[in-house]
Amino acid sequence: MVREIFEIKDKSLAGRIGEILTAHGKIRTPTLFPVINPISQEVSLEVIKGIGFEAIITNAYILKKHREREALEKGIHELLKFKGPIVTDSGGYQILEYGRVDVTPEEIVIFQENIGSDIAVILDVPTGGYASYEEAKWTVEETIRRAIISLKYMKRDKTLWVFPVQGGKYLDLLEYHARKALELPYDIVSIGSPTQILEKYDYATIIHMIAAVKKVLPPSMPVHLFGAGHPMFIPFAVALGVDTFDSASYILYAKDERLIFPHGTMRLKELSEIPCSCPICSKFTPQELMEMEKSERVKYIAIHNLYAIMQEIKRVRQAIKENTLWDLLEERSRCHPSLFKAFKALIQYRTYIKQYHPMVKAEVHGIFLYDVLSLHRPEIIQYHDKLLNNYNPALHEGIAIVLLDIEEKPLTRTEFYTKIREIIDKNNLKNVHILVFMPYFGIVPEELCETFPLSQHEKEYDDNVLDYTMNITEKYFRKNVSAYSKVVLVVRKENKKLAETLWKKLKALFKNLERITYENTAEAIDKVSHVMRNSSMGSSL
Repeated sequence: MVREIFEIKDKSLAGRIGEILTAHGKIRTPTLFPVINPISQEVSLEVIKGIGFEAIITNAYILKKHREREALEKGIHELLKFKGPIVTDSGGYQILEYGRVDVTPEEIVIFQENIGSDIAVILDVPTGGYASYEEAKWTVEETIRRAIISLKYMKRDKTLWVFPVQGGKYLDLLEYHARKALELPYDIVSIGSPTQILEKYDYATIIHMIAAVKKVLPPSMPVHLFGAGHPMFIPFAVALGVDTFDSASYILYAKDERLIFPHGTMRLKELSEIPCSCPICSKFTPQELMEMEKSERVKYIAIHNLYAIMQEIKRVRQAIKENTLWDLLEERSRCHPSLFKAFKALIQYRTYIKQYHPMVKAEVHGIFLYDVLSLHRPEIIQYHDKLLNNYNPALHEGIAIVLLDIEEKPLTRTEFYTKIREIIDKNNLKNVHILVFMPYFGIVPEELCETFPLSQHEKEYDDNVLDYTMNITEKYFRKNVSAYSKVVLVVRKENKKLAETLWKKLKALFKNLERITYENTAEAIDKVSHVMRNSSMGSSL
């Protein structure tokens, strides 16, 4: 029986803020577990805790090999002097690096429970990034075999157990392995061995790997991504539903004298100033760090790196809270070509993302629209879906007044709209429908103009966006051709090409199609009034 250990508090896209309940307290997600070396640790756990990391991860295999008696006598929390939740890995990374470990799956399960691990991983066989399909298939089957055997040795009283999903870049194997997780009583699912793929900056492949696993699992199952510790990728993984990460990047990069930032990494020797205000960067200049002893310099860079990672985690959490995670992805995707490629890969799973994304929250934040990629954000997709599949205009053979270049929002509060609506109401012209052409959204009926996000967005667009929007507009009129006997396109003279483009798309649908061009609002109102009064609609109104 699967235990209820995860509570979802908030959502944006498929990402979520949640809490994992452990024997040593709750873990707020999304978060990262800094990897702790149980033999020699450069940054104290007190400092790590002070930066904001509530939980850590260490290697049970190394503990068993070098400090087994002490770990069993004291327990892992007293041994490491850390009161919060501790996650232990079982030696899978060592298998990936060295090919084998001298411990059995049964022994490492018993050891992890006996030392009091809050979250523990079985001894899996990582696929890695270079395995052939047959090799990857073997790692999947062997990990499943070990997962089944390991269950017999679990007390499952305090320790939460992780089911590692293997398969590497082979998505069918990942999906198959993830489905096996549903058959076994594990608490958390992890996506294993992406490290070698991440080292090549192949973030797009990791996106496909995450999606293959997440689409199989229920939302109630927390998901961990092994080895993904760079902050510039964290928002993308979170957007697909990854809850926790672990990494030793903070110290590995520090030993190479590289500083982590949300947008990438920079070498200390290349910096004249450090673009950061963390306590380390506020206190020391690059020159002062370079003049330190190597061990001291490494420690300070590692602390900076931890601050940078936590800063991004907090930003991601806030973006989920504000429901602006998509905006963060668009921003981050411009930081590196590999992230831009990852963003385009993520867009392929927009249908999956949309089913979890809350379209509206109690506190509404406007959305930003930049280019064709913004067309794939859930709010736009849902509007198109409702417009073309659910919305039906409440008239028959009426007149559509289509305003093509009104940028002011909402339409219903503009002088233009108010004057036209007054004329319609004064003359009892009930069969007239005012619509506005809006880039990204397509056609927006007057009665929907004040709904989110039609009046709560800022946009920039190009011809590609306009072409897409024109196609949505054509689909709307094709679907509702019987609702209108006449369509009037209203546009400023300088934008008449917009009307010409739409005219070409609609002329096959409507025999009665008219264009009005104008230079100022008064002229437009006069011309629209003339059309309404003198058209053949009199008998039908």
